[in-house]
Amino acid sequence: MMPEPRSFDAYLPAPFGGLGIGIEGDRVARISFLSTAPPSGSISHPLLDQVRDQLRRYMEDPHARLQLPLHWQGTPFQQRVWQELRRIPVGSTRTYGEIAKRPNSSARAVGGACRTNHLVLIVPCHRVVAAGGLGGFSGETEGVMPNIKRWLLNHEGALNGEW
Repeated sequence: MMPEPRSFDAYLPAPFGGLGIGIEGDRVARISFLSTAPPSGSISHPLLDQVRDQLRRYMEDPHARLQLPLHWQGTPFQQRVWQELRRIPVGSTRTYGEIAKRPNSSARAVGGACRTNHLVLIVPCHRVVAAGGLGGFSGETEGVMPNIKRWLLNHEGALNGEW
């Protein structure tokens, strides 16, 4: 389910719709996909300028580094999964089952952690696929979110005409 566009501090248009950005103090607390172009307007904050700049660079070059101060919000298990996802290189994918081996869990639990990811692109849950195909994305298996996942994997050179 897509978040309400009005619930963010800043917005960034993207080739697949847009991104909503939320901060807490001097840390990035939330980056979420928006299915449509984001509304105009945002609060003024140097961190938001930095986030938008880095995300724009990623949209131009998937190898651009996203290095931002982060406000992690999740259980210890979710955070372990998210750290594993951050180890997946640009242009690569891993299956939910492969990721589950590291925290000694299950593919379903990894999918649940991906679904609750508040820091999309920084925590690249789009690089996690099902054993037999694309898999879901942000809790959806049809519609806008899998299309965004395809766009991101294609942008990073990981699709190779699959799915």
